[in-house]
Amino acid sequence: MSIELYPAIDLRGGRVVRLLRGDYLQQTVYDVDPVEIAERFKDAGCQWLHVVDLDGAKDGRPVNLTIIEKLIERSGMQVQVGGGIRTEEVLEYLLAVGAARVILGTRAISDLEWFEKIVFDPRFESRISLGVDARAGAVATHGWTNSDAKVTSVEQLAAIVAGWPLAAINYTDITRDGTLAGPNVQATAELVRLIPNIPIIHSGGVANLADIAQLKELPIAGIIVGRAIYEGTLDVRQAAALLKGESSAV
Repeated sequence: MSIELYPAIDLRGGRVVRLLRGDYLQQTVYDVDPVEIAERFKDAGCQWLHVVDLDGAKDGRPVNLTIIEKLIERSGMQVQVGGGIRTEEVLEYLLAVGAARVILGTRAISDLEWFEKIVFDPRFESRISLGVDARAGAVATHGWTNSDAKVTSVEQLAAIVAGWPLAAINYTDITRDGTLAGPNVQATAELVRLIPNIPIIHSGGVANLADIAQLKELPIAGIIVGRAIYEGTLDVRQAAALLKGESSAV
Protein backbone atom coordinates (compact mmCIF):
# COMPACT_ATOMS: atom_id res chain seq x y z
CA MET A 1 0.00 0.00 0.00
CA SER A 2 1.40 3.38 -0.99
CA ILE A 3 1.82 6.25 1.45
CA GLU A 4 -0.40 9.26 0.83
CA LEU A 5 0.98 12.78 0.55
CA TYR A 6 -1.11 15.28 2.53
CA PRO A 7 -0.37 18.84 1.38
CA ALA A 8 -1.33 21.18 4.21
CA ILE A 9 -3.38 24.33 4.19
CA ASP A 10 -3.19 26.08 7.55
CA LEU A 11 -5.67 28.94 7.87
CA ARG A 12 -5.41 32.03 10.03
CA GLY A 13 -7.45 35.12 9.42
CA GLY A 14 -8.67 33.56 6.20
CA ARG A 15 -5.15 33.33 4.78
CA VAL A 16 -2.71 30.48 4.19
CA VAL A 17 0.05 30.60 6.80
CA ARG A 18 2.70 28.47 8.45
CA LEU A 19 3.90 28.72 12.01
CA LEU A 20 7.41 28.00 13.22
CA ARG A 21 7.34 25.27 15.86
CA GLY A 22 3.70 26.06 16.59
CA ASP A 23 4.49 29.62 17.69
CA TYR A 24 1.69 32.01 16.74
CA LEU A 25 4.15 34.89 16.98
CA GLN A 26 6.38 33.34 14.31
CA GLN A 27 4.05 33.24 11.35
CA THR A 28 4.70 33.31 7.62
CA VAL A 29 1.81 34.38 5.39
CA TYR A 30 1.67 33.04 1.82
CA ASP A 31 -0.02 35.08 -0.89
CA VAL A 32 -2.01 32.21 -2.36
CA ASP A 33 -5.70 31.52 -2.70
CA PRO A 34 -6.58 28.45 -0.57
CA VAL A 35 -8.98 26.98 -3.12
CA GLU A 36 -6.68 27.57 -6.09
CA ILE A 37 -3.70 26.00 -4.36
CA ALA A 38 -5.83 22.99 -3.36
CA GLU A 39 -6.85 22.50 -6.99
CA ARG A 40 -3.16 22.58 -7.94
CA PHE A 41 -2.44 19.86 -5.37
CA LYS A 42 -5.16 17.73 -6.94
CA ASP A 43 -3.72 18.27 -10.41
CA ALA A 44 -0.29 17.22 -9.07
CA GLY A 45 -1.65 13.80 -8.12
CA CYS A 46 -2.63 14.23 -4.47
CA GLN A 47 -5.80 12.57 -3.25
CA TRP A 48 -5.91 14.01 0.27
CA LEU A 49 -5.79 17.54 1.68
CA HIS A 50 -4.87 18.42 5.27
CA VAL A 51 -6.64 21.56 6.50
CA VAL A 52 -6.12 23.16 9.91
CA ASP A 53 -8.06 26.10 11.33
CA LEU A 54 -5.29 27.72 13.41
CA ASP A 55 -7.65 30.39 14.72
CA GLY A 56 -9.98 27.63 15.82
CA ALA A 57 -7.19 25.64 17.47
CA LYS A 58 -6.28 28.67 19.57
CA ASP A 59 -9.80 29.97 20.28
CA GLY A 60 -11.46 26.62 20.87
CA ARG A 61 -14.09 27.00 18.13
CA PRO A 62 -13.94 26.87 14.31
CA VAL A 63 -13.32 30.30 12.76
CA ASN A 64 -12.57 29.63 9.09
CA LEU A 65 -15.56 27.42 8.29
CA THR A 66 -16.54 29.28 5.13
CA ILE A 67 -13.15 28.65 3.52
CA ILE A 68 -13.06 25.07 4.76
CA GLU A 69 -16.44 24.40 3.18
CA LYS A 70 -15.19 25.81 -0.14
CA LEU A 71 -12.10 23.60 0.03
CA ILE A 72 -14.23 20.52 0.63
CA GLU A 73 -16.63 21.42 -2.17
CA ARG A 74 -14.22 22.58 -4.85
CA SER A 75 -10.88 20.86 -4.31
CA GLY A 76 -11.95 17.49 -5.68
CA MET A 77 -9.91 15.85 -2.89
CA GLN A 78 -10.62 13.97 0.29
CA VAL A 79 -10.21 16.55 3.05
CA GLN A 80 -9.22 15.94 6.65
CA VAL A 81 -9.98 18.89 8.91
CA GLY A 82 -8.64 19.88 12.33
CA GLY A 83 -8.45 22.88 14.62
CA GLY A 84 -10.94 23.94 17.27
CA ILE A 85 -13.25 20.95 16.89
CA ARG A 86 -14.33 20.40 20.48
CA THR A 87 -18.04 19.58 20.32
CA GLU A 88 -20.05 16.79 18.77
CA GLU A 89 -22.14 19.38 16.92
CA VAL A 90 -19.14 20.81 15.05
CA LEU A 91 -17.90 17.30 14.29
CA GLU A 92 -21.27 16.34 12.83
CA TYR A 93 -21.41 19.55 10.82
CA LEU A 94 -18.01 19.07 9.18
CA LEU A 95 -18.84 15.51 8.21
CA ALA A 96 -22.22 16.62 6.89
CA VAL A 97 -20.62 19.20 4.56
CA GLY A 98 -18.30 16.58 3.15
CA ALA A 99 -15.14 16.31 5.24
CA ALA A 100 -13.73 12.83 4.74
CA ARG A 101 -12.12 12.79 8.17
CA VAL A 102 -12.08 15.01 11.24
CA ILE A 103 -9.05 15.42 13.50
CA LEU A 104 -9.66 15.77 17.22
CA GLY A 105 -6.83 16.88 19.46
CA THR A 106 -7.27 19.15 22.46
CA ARG A 107 -10.74 17.98 23.52
CA ALA A 108 -9.84 14.37 22.79
CA ILE A 109 -6.78 14.37 25.00
CA SER A 110 -8.25 16.58 27.72
CA ASP A 111 -11.48 14.53 27.93
CA LEU A 112 -10.65 10.95 27.02
CA GLU A 113 -14.03 9.67 28.24
CA TRP A 114 -15.80 11.94 25.74
CA PHE A 115 -13.35 11.05 23.01
CA GLU A 116 -13.81 7.32 23.57
CA LYS A 117 -17.57 7.73 23.22
CA ILE A 118 -17.10 9.59 19.94
CA VAL A 119 -14.63 7.08 18.50
CA PHE A 120 -16.87 4.11 19.26
CA ASP A 121 -20.03 5.80 17.97
CA PRO A 122 -21.09 3.92 14.79
CA ARG A 123 -21.94 7.26 13.13
CA PHE A 124 -18.28 8.25 13.18
CA GLU A 125 -16.68 4.93 12.34
CA SER A 126 -13.43 5.39 10.38
CA ARG A 127 -14.03 9.16 10.26
CA ILE A 128 -12.10 10.28 13.37
CA SER A 129 -8.36 10.84 13.62
CA LEU A 130 -6.44 11.70 16.77
CA GLY A 131 -4.10 14.65 16.54
CA VAL A 132 -1.02 13.98 18.67
CA ASP A 133 1.27 17.00 18.89
CA ALA A 134 4.38 16.64 21.02
CA ARG A 135 7.52 18.36 22.21
CA ALA A 136 10.26 15.99 23.35
CA GLY A 137 7.65 13.28 23.87
CA ALA A 138 5.31 15.50 25.92
CA VAL A 139 1.79 15.99 24.57
CA ALA A 140 0.73 19.58 23.80
CA THR A 141 -2.83 20.89 23.40
CA HIS A 142 -4.82 24.12 22.88
CA GLY A 143 -3.17 25.09 19.61
CA TRP A 144 0.19 23.88 20.96
CA THR A 145 0.15 26.59 23.62
CA ASN A 146 -0.32 24.26 26.61
CA SER A 147 0.53 20.77 27.79
CA ASP A 148 -2.27 18.63 29.14
CA ALA A 149 -1.89 17.59 32.78
CA LYS A 150 -3.81 14.29 32.56
CA VAL A 151 -1.96 12.69 29.67
CA THR A 152 1.62 13.86 29.80
CA SER A 153 3.43 11.69 27.26
CA VAL A 154 2.94 10.22 23.82
CA GLU A 155 3.72 6.78 25.22
CA GLN A 156 1.01 7.10 27.86
CA LEU A 157 -1.54 8.26 25.31
CA ALA A 158 -0.59 5.46 22.92
CA ALA A 159 -1.22 2.86 25.59
CA ILE A 160 -4.73 4.23 26.12
CA VAL A 161 -5.91 4.40 22.50
CA ALA A 162 -4.03 1.43 21.04
CA GLY A 163 -7.15 -0.69 20.69
CA TRP A 164 -9.54 2.03 19.57
CA PRO A 165 -11.05 2.08 16.04
CA LEU A 166 -9.37 5.31 14.94
CA ALA A 167 -9.09 6.20 11.25
CA ALA A 168 -5.55 7.44 11.88
CA ILE A 169 -3.22 9.23 14.24
CA ASN A 170 -1.69 12.46 12.97
CA TYR A 171 1.64 12.76 14.76
CA THR A 172 3.52 16.08 14.80
CA ASP A 173 6.87 16.79 16.39
CA ILE A 174 6.32 20.47 17.16
CA THR A 175 10.04 21.17 17.47
CA ARG A 176 10.46 20.21 13.80
CA ASP A 177 7.24 21.72 12.46
CA GLY A 178 7.80 24.55 10.02
CA THR A 179 11.59 24.35 10.35
CA LEU A 180 12.53 22.44 7.17
CA ALA A 181 15.11 20.77 9.43
CA GLY A 182 14.19 17.21 8.55
CA PRO A 183 11.62 14.82 10.05
CA ASN A 184 11.94 13.12 13.41
CA VAL A 185 11.98 9.67 11.90
CA GLN A 186 12.89 7.99 15.17
CA ALA A 187 9.89 9.40 17.06
CA THR A 188 7.50 8.46 14.29
CA ALA A 189 8.95 4.96 14.09
CA GLU A 190 8.52 4.59 17.85
CA LEU A 191 4.85 5.54 17.63
CA VAL A 192 4.36 2.96 14.88
CA ARG A 193 5.95 0.39 17.17
CA LEU A 194 3.66 1.37 20.05
CA ILE A 195 0.49 1.35 17.92
CA PRO A 196 1.01 -0.97 14.95
CA ASN A 197 -2.71 -1.42 14.28
CA ILE A 198 -3.62 2.26 13.71
CA PRO A 199 -2.48 4.15 10.58
CA ILE A 200 0.11 6.80 11.47
CA ILE A 201 0.44 10.04 9.52
CA HIS A 202 3.69 11.92 9.99
CA SER A 203 3.96 15.70 10.21
CA GLY A 204 6.83 18.07 10.85
CA GLY A 205 10.23 18.95 9.38
CA VAL A 206 9.92 17.63 5.84
CA ALA A 207 12.02 19.77 3.49
CA ASN A 208 12.72 17.81 0.31
CA LEU A 209 12.41 14.57 -1.62
CA ALA A 210 15.19 12.97 0.42
CA ASP A 211 13.06 13.42 3.55
CA ILE A 212 10.08 11.89 1.75
CA ALA A 213 12.22 8.94 0.69
CA GLN A 214 13.43 8.45 4.27
CA LEU A 215 9.90 8.45 5.68
CA LYS A 216 8.76 6.13 2.93
CA GLU A 217 10.81 3.38 4.56
CA LEU A 218 8.48 3.45 7.59
CA PRO A 219 5.16 1.54 7.65
CA ILE A 220 3.13 4.73 7.86
CA ALA A 221 -0.06 5.81 6.08
CA GLY A 222 0.79 9.37 5.13
CA ILE A 223 3.07 12.39 5.25
CA ILE A 224 1.83 15.93 5.84
CA VAL A 225 3.88 18.66 4.17
CA GLY A 226 3.38 22.40 4.36
CA ARG A 227 6.21 24.93 4.40
CA ALA A 228 8.42 22.94 2.02
CA ILE A 229 5.74 23.24 -0.65
CA TYR A 230 5.20 26.96 -0.19
CA GLU A 231 8.92 27.71 0.04
CA GLY A 232 9.61 25.71 -3.12
CA THR A 233 12.00 23.14 -1.61
CA LEU A 234 9.64 20.25 -2.41
CA ASP A 235 7.78 19.65 -5.65
CA VAL A 236 4.33 18.23 -4.89
CA ARG A 237 4.07 16.26 -8.11
CA GLN A 238 7.47 14.61 -7.60
CA ALA A 239 6.71 13.81 -3.95
CA ALA A 240 3.33 12.28 -4.77
CA ALA A 241 4.88 10.21 -7.56
CA LEU A 242 7.69 9.00 -5.32
CA LEU A 243 5.21 7.78 -2.68
CA LYS A 244 3.18 6.00 -5.36
CA GLY A 245 6.32 4.21 -6.54
CA GLU A 246 6.31 6.05 -9.86
CA SER A 247 9.72 7.67 -9.25
CA SER A 248 12.82 7.04 -7.17
CA ALA A 249 14.67 10.26 -7.90
CA VAL A 250 15.74 12.16 -4.79
